[in-house]
Amino acid sequence: MFRVVDKICYNKDQGYSILLVLVIVGAIAVAIATSLLLVGANLSKNSLLLQQSYQARHLTNACAEEALQQMKGSLPFVGYGSLNFSLGTCGYFVTNTGGQTRNIQASSTVGVVVRKLEIDVTKIKPQIILSSWQEVADF
Repeated sequence: MFRVVDKICYNKDQGYSILLVLVIVGAIAVAIATSLLLVGANLSKNSLLLQQSYQARHLTNACAEEALQQMKGSLPFVGYGSLNFSLGTCGYFVTNTGGQTRNIQASSTVGVVVRKLEIDVTKIKPQIILSSWQEVADF
């Protein structure tokens, strides 16, 4: 079905083909744009969680150091304490495991991230000696 208009040949079916190609290309472009937006949102969320995890680790270390300072200042120290920071909170619990040995459990929370640390102390005086300092999933 060709028509001659001003000596130019047109195919009526060619317009439908071009329109169909444009719709398909548009759908692919929308799918790619949506995928990129979703990936960007997930990366942003993961970045925030990673930052909170680092902050929680530092707060946990701060509470563990505070517990060690308390023990150094007072040999019979056992008990608990906490510290509040603008980023979050942390707490520690010191138990006497016999003689000069102690166990410290420290944890912190920043946002939804919780980090926990367990420390075993083998000697307090004249200087503190640690046998382990490790992050744990649970106490």
